[in-house]
Amino acid sequence: MEFTCFPLQSEEPKSRQGLVVVIRHIFTFLLFLIMITPAVAQQPELTVAARSYVLSDFHSGQLLASHNPHERLDPASLTKLMTAYIVFFALKQERIALDQVVPVSEKSWRMEGSRMFIEPNKPVTVNELIHGMIIQSGNDACVALAELISGGEDVFVHLMNEQAKRLGMHNTHFTNTTGLTHSDHYSTAYDLNLLATAIIRDFPQYYPLYSQREYTYNGITQPNRNRLLWLDPNVDGVKTGWTKAAGYCLITSAKRDDRRLISVVMGTASPNARSTESQRLLNYGFQFFDTARPYKKYQTAADLRIWKGAQDKIKAGFDRDINFSLPRGQADKLKARMEYKQPLVAPVARGQQIGQVKFVLDGQEIAVYPLIALEKVDAANFAGRAWDNLKMLLN
Repeated sequence: MEFTCFPLQSEEPKSRQGLVVVIRHIFTFLLFLIMITPAVAQQPELTVAARSYVLSDFHSGQLLASHNPHERLDPASLTKLMTAYIVFFALKQERIALDQVVPVSEKSWRMEGSRMFIEPNKPVTVNELIHGMIIQSGNDACVALAELISGGEDVFVHLMNEQAKRLGMHNTHFTNTTGLTHSDHYSTAYDLNLLATAIIRDFPQYYPLYSQREYTYNGITQPNRNRLLWLDPNVDGVKTGWTKAAGYCLITSAKRDDRRLISVVMGTASPNARSTESQRLLNYGFQFFDTARPYKKYQTAADLRIWKGAQDKIKAGFDRDINFSLPRGQADKLKARMEYKQPLVAPVARGQQIGQVKFVLDGQEIAVYPLIALEKVDAANFAGRAWDNLKMLLN
């Protein structure tokens, strides 16, 4: 990776105003944990038999492939990912507990569609309902959990829509917890990809539930409808969906080595088609893309000159892991351009933004990240500040 630093003129009034201090130095270093191949892999034309789909890299968040990603469609039981998200959040806040016994209402007992078969006079726990919701896709479990947390499904749905906004799901609106068809109940492949990513990122302790192949409740064993859990050892989730209006839908996540991809297919023709097309997407992503990781969170990216400080250098880096999904064989073409204020003057707080880094591939800017101070630098004493003032005047 080629890394170029561009100090920028400070906005603070200084002697010799108008003088732009430009320091340019270029150095080359090996990318950390990047898999590259000698030649660029030829990417075939991708054809997926689905009304809408997306494929993303979990770590970078980048879309690797898509078709009609923002088309509003019936999400069917993919809705239950948001139901689960709200339940997991309630557990995190200790508003409910896994071993808590939940009363079964008439409404939840009589829910139509897929069920885990809870009964009004049979004790059921939050933990059992979560398993029934995720593995058996139980509509009755969804309503029972919603009533426990919010007193009713309508209030719970409001929480779902508020969380959708926070996650950036701008083309999503829920009217129920189950995914039963309603004219004002919709989402998109893009938005559901955001939701699946959030489940894996925010609740890793509960995500393994999505890889469980079957669950037994009330003497009835039901299999997970995600066939890829049996067909691909790399697949570990996440959710199927079907209604007549939605067609056959599937969100899938698979991990190979340290890479994780997420696919969303909506509106396929059959259970077999949603599995086949999801597998096609995942294979495409793993075969023709690599994940480049030029920097880890809080790794030093540069030591910058700082003036009037208790030290004359400050370590700079990022407040997050920096990951990119690149066509295989392109990682060595990734370049970074650092821009920061010059002169950089103490005091500077740890975590303070002191510049930005633009990442470029083949002349195209692909991302910009804030550059932060990785350490605190206090102001120097009077003598030190005076000496740096003199040196700054002479520069």
